[in-house]
Amino acid sequence: MSSSCAVLPSARTELFNPVHESRFIASTRPFQCNRSKSVMSRRDFAFRGVAASGLSVVGSSLTTQPVEGVERLPFKPEGYNFWTWRGHKIHYVVQGEGPPVVLIHGFGASAFHWRYNIPELAKKYKVYAIDLLGFGWSEKALIEYDALVWRDQVVDFVKEIVKEPTVLVGNSLGGFTALVAAAGLPEQVIGVALLNSAGQFGNPNTEAEKSEEETALQRFILKPLKEIFQRVILGFLFWQAKQPARVESVLKSVYKNTSNVDDYLVESITMPAADPNAGEVYYRLMTRFMTNQTKYTLDSVLSKMSCPLLLVWGDLDPWVGPAKANRIKEFYPNTTLVNLQAGHCPHDEVPELVNRALLDWLSTSTSEAEASLQTV
Repeated sequence: MSSSCAVLPSARTELFNPVHESRFIASTRPFQCNRSKSVMSRRDFAFRGVAASGLSVVGSSLTTQPVEGVERLPFKPEGYNFWTWRGHKIHYVVQGEGPPVVLIHGFGASAFHWRYNIPELAKKYKVYAIDLLGFGWSEKALIEYDALVWRDQVVDFVKEIVKEPTVLVGNSLGGFTALVAAAGLPEQVIGVALLNSAGQFGNPNTEAEKSEEETALQRFILKPLKEIFQRVILGFLFWQAKQPARVESVLKSVYKNTSNVDDYLVESITMPAADPNAGEVYYRLMTRFMTNQTKYTLDSVLSKMSCPLLLVWGDLDPWVGPAKANRIKEFYPNTTLVNLQAGHCPHDEVPELVNRALLDWLSTSTSEAEASLQTV
């Protein structure tokens, strides 16, 4: 669940890319990886995820100037709007009037990562941006995290708050969440837009691993020792990622154009990381959650969808390169692809281009989908 983007333990568990899963997560990527292989080691993944969820104060050298000519959502430390879901406090932003659009951030990020997109889209649409459970201003719930938790959260948000056919837009982890939510709510999701989405295609040559019964030695001795070791290592990585010098360096390394790495972006990440349960949530995401993601594949989800799909892809993303976008388009013909010279979080790096792509697509593809729904 990535920075400003998503998180990925490896190419095989590419459900999340810590780049941020948006820029936030992207800010957690201190390492370079070969774009053609799109593979990262578990250690690299842990570092990125830690940085994404454990950022601290950044020096005053960061710029605070907004993107020229692009309106920006004002930063409110107290948050914007809140909704109670299954007893948990969920944060969201809402702005504008018109057909609804729901924006979903990546791993380690928040609704504020859409700061340059919300005001522009809200000129024609009613725009919602939601914080996934465990991220941003939403509650850091001590639960067993799973991709289906966020799917259910988004599905219920559309049913209870949006209450009408909508378009889902997601970056990195948020992209995959948008896909699984759309597959589970076909009558209310009329379009999906993905920005450097997390997720992986299934490998037909790999046989499912057969589960073996646990011995008493495994259950009562080996597993507890493994958990202790993981807590020590991940605790250190989480602490390291909070160091100001490290945070600033990582943030600047994940944007091809670093001009949008400003104090507001940093604060939107550091505040949630200071929540009392943030460390424990991070541990659960890095261990229990990340170990069971291969069962959720892009092909299995896309095969259940029928609505129009837009891919807005930052081709310079070191984690999720353009090859994935091309493969998605090949697998799912009802796809429009827009390639941009940007990294993992194009919506924050080149917001004017992303806004234009979204508005152009929304005005055509989704209007057709709405018309077909009305005739059913």
